[in-house]
Amino acid sequence: MDLNEFRRNSAEPVRRAEAGEEFTITVSGRPSARLLPAGSTHWRRWDEIADLFSGPTDPDWQHDRERIGDDLRDPSDVQ
Repeated sequence: MDLNEFRRNSAEPVRRAEAGEEFTITVSGRPSARLLPAGSTHWRRWDEIADLFSGPTDPDWQHDRERIGDDLRDPSDVQ
């Protein structure tokens, strides 16, 4: 869907995206953005996601963790 077409009638593709369709919005023929249904915001039970954590552990995790300092700081506190 071209950006100009989207500007002229944005309500229709938004309704269709809510129903499950996905759109790629183009500018001068190049893909620029995607319009898709919003993701689910409900919580999952552990038994629904447990398989995500069943793989092998990262062998470099401890090494990487040791490279990070233990001090806490506010990332918005720019000096």
